[in-house]
Amino acid sequence: MTAAHTLSVRVYWEDTDASGLVYHTSYVRFMERGRTELLRSLGLDQRPLLEGAAGAPTFFVVRAMQLDFIRPAAMDDLLSVETRVLELGGASLRLDQRVLRGDETLVTATVKVVCVEAGRAKRLPPDVRDKFLRAHAASLAG
Repeated sequence: MTAAHTLSVRVYWEDTDASGLVYHTSYVRFMERGRTELLRSLGLDQRPLLEGAAGAPTFFVVRAMQLDFIRPAAMDDLLSVETRVLELGGASLRLDQRVLRGDETLVTATVKVVCVEAGRAKRLPPDVRDKFLRAHAASLAG
């Protein structure tokens, strides 16, 4: 639905396990950063949403995540995290994420993120939905 947003991430010692390879949960953190930066690139900062800019404290939570670990990364590798919106639902987004080293795909994930208010799913606020739709239209035009 949208063009891929790309975030560069360098692998540090703290991201690795005893073997010097990236620990599996580090990829989840890298992807979280990628999703956050995708929102930021659309003009959606999470702090104002959390502080009630949409009328009440609103935030996104991961509902489901399917990961496929294909190849390992190692300390000092420069990685790219690609995040693309595949589907925009009433209260949710389905995203495709990939972690790459150059052109080599290391990890793929399909992620379902749900908009939440007061612990319950909430329809995406109209301004939030509009920003995703505008990004979709721009990706078709470009």
